[in-house]
Amino acid sequence: MAPGLLEHVGNATAESRPSKKIKTSAAATFEHDDEDLAAATAVPSHPLGIKPAGNAYTASENIKSRCGLFARLPDELLSHILESFEADVLIRLGSTCRALYAFTRLDDLWRTLFVSSPADDFEWRGTWRATYLKTPKENVTSIPCTNLFSDTLYRPFQCAHTALNPYALNIPKSNQIARLSDLTYEEYAEAWVDKPFVLTDPVKQWPVYDTWTPEYLLKQFPDTKFRAEAVDWPMSKYMSYMHNNADESPLYLFDRSFAEKTSIDTTAAPQSNEAAYWSPTCFGDDLFSVLGEHRPDCRWMIMGPKRSGSTFHKDPNATSAWNAVLTGSKYWLMFPAGPGIESPPGVIVSDDQSEITSPLSIAEYMLTFHALARQTPGCKEGICFAGEVLHVPSGWFHLVLNLEDSLALTQNFVPRKKVPDVLAFLRDQRAEVTGFRDHVCERAYELFVERLRESNPEVLQEALSELESRGKKGKGRGRWETLTKGGEEDVESGGFSFGFGGDDDDADIP
Repeated sequence: MAPGLLEHVGNATAESRPSKKIKTSAAATFEHDDEDLAAATAVPSHPLGIKPAGNAYTASENIKSRCGLFARLPDELLSHILESFEADVLIRLGSTCRALYAFTRLDDLWRTLFVSSPADDFEWRGTWRATYLKTPKENVTSIPCTNLFSDTLYRPFQCAHTALNPYALNIPKSNQIARLSDLTYEEYAEAWVDKPFVLTDPVKQWPVYDTWTPEYLLKQFPDTKFRAEAVDWPMSKYMSYMHNNADESPLYLFDRSFAEKTSIDTTAAPQSNEAAYWSPTCFGDDLFSVLGEHRPDCRWMIMGPKRSGSTFHKDPNATSAWNAVLTGSKYWLMFPAGPGIESPPGVIVSDDQSEITSPLSIAEYMLTFHALARQTPGCKEGICFAGEVLHVPSGWFHLVLNLEDSLALTQNFVPRKKVPDVLAFLRDQRAEVTGFRDHVCERAYELFVERLRESNPEVLQEALSELESRGKKGKGRGRWETLTKGGEEDVESGGFSFGFGGDDDDADIP
């Protein structure tokens, strides 16, 4: 198919998949009838017998009343207090009554304990509590806690056991992300810089697409440590976790140093014998490359189990991005940002555009806001299958859900037409600039201008002229409107930017 020619999209349930290797499970089938959906969305009974708080109104008793002074505390406050307790205290407290046994078994408590003091060597045992305490599977207890009613305890279980794949079904035609075989640079620059789309051909030409799978990485790098949110785990440990966990928000491997760890060449010329992969040619030159050794973090390897992913965020420094799936499949929910455009349902952005608040997990968002989000103007949805790459325009909010165990590569870049937005962000939102070394962050704008002036003076002049034009447009507004809404360059540069700066960032992933 010729570059720029749109593929037939049709209904999402009939969306075609690549014929090449998929390495997926049976769960990857996205066609269901109503009975299948009902079965898929059914939530099993809680293993301890805990039920939602509303059931207490028709119950004869609530065993939380038997846990002494703790009974007076709201469930959320009690859970928050328990977060400050050490393991031995949680164990002793949990032995006093069934209600406190249930509260101290909340696995997020043990996840926090493990992450705060990770063991050099450990065996993943299916839950954070069992792993932290080194409890063999046959010794794990499960005492019934009948007549305990708590949303704080039940909601994480519900979210962890609610099927999420059905939310990727029946995408309205108006919401569907465009699917193309490929684009030329001219087509991209002319019509697609500000739009999300999926390319179905370029990734299939990469050597890593023929070889890289989670199983391949496990075989080749079993003892190599990769970054998984707030921990560095050997690949063998992470794979054990990936295949055996029941977390509401599964741990997501997101490593910016994967190229060095796997000894692949990311600087080789595209399609050369030395190249493992390369940026799709339609995106043109990445203007951040002029920064050389001072450029911010830009490429990552992403791997995670089904249900993992990232809640709503924007990519750092007003950059654009591409996300290429090597195995598995990803569901994308996306919204534009700009003057007069509201944030996605359930997402609150601070007045200075520096902070974002949204539900803590993908499942929580899907259960609460997905139906409303799908009806919101500007909403775009789509599935990116193995061998395909999705374009994330600068400044767009996006939520990403792994529909299967998935392995992907992603890269942030600055296309020519987005240089004004990046310059505006680096100049006007210095506190949110991220990914640079500390001594560069404060002068990232000046450094980018300096390097562009040396290597691409015409690009710089074009970008500065655009910024000057935007500034003149903003001068016509009143002082109060300028203070409360910010300049147009602030809005168009993407507002809130989600950063991936340091090794200790426990952040969402594109």
